[in-house]
Amino acid sequence: MRADARRNRERIVEAALRTFAERGPAASMEEIAQAAGVGVGTLYRHFPDRRALLEEIASEALERLIAFARTLTPPEGPDGGAGDGGGTPGWDALLRLVDYSVAQPYALLKTVGQEAAAVPPDRLREADALIAGIAERAQKEGTLRSDITPAEVVTIFGTAVCRPGARADDPLIRVTLDGLRV
Repeated sequence: MRADARRNRERIVEAALRTFAERGPAASMEEIAQAAGVGVGTLYRHFPDRRALLEEIASEALERLIAFARTLTPPEGPDGGAGDGGGTPGWDALLRLVDYSVAQPYALLKTVGQEAAAVPPDRLREADALIAGIAERAQKEGTLRSDITPAEVVTIFGTAVCRPGARADDPLIRVTLDGLRV
């Protein structure tokens, strides 16, 4: 791929990530092309249809979530167990994950992610496991309610954060976090 074509594709993906995060799956191809500073024809040369773009963006958003969640997870210890407790404390990690995630188009994972070939189920499970691990760490530290399982926290996270227009300071997320905190 030529350098200019690669740059255009990257601009389209970045613009689509932002636009879908703000507007959800209803964002139009024209809005995305305009946000990327390219013509609609250029967008369609890279993504033959809306579904192809949605799958690419859902996959990219999921990979970014996994990479970010890993930065919040302590390294494995030499015995294969949890690390020395280093890293970001569990509650702080959960808050950072929320702050990061509201700017991502995770609603697309619900819309196309589960049936999209571009979003393998094992990657979805890995993201869920990382979030559950953060929740479990917060519970062990005594900052997250213990009467809710880490798997339930993943579901709650998905409901509160994985929606178009979510913001870290919106009422749903504030009330959700208040309800989860000890």
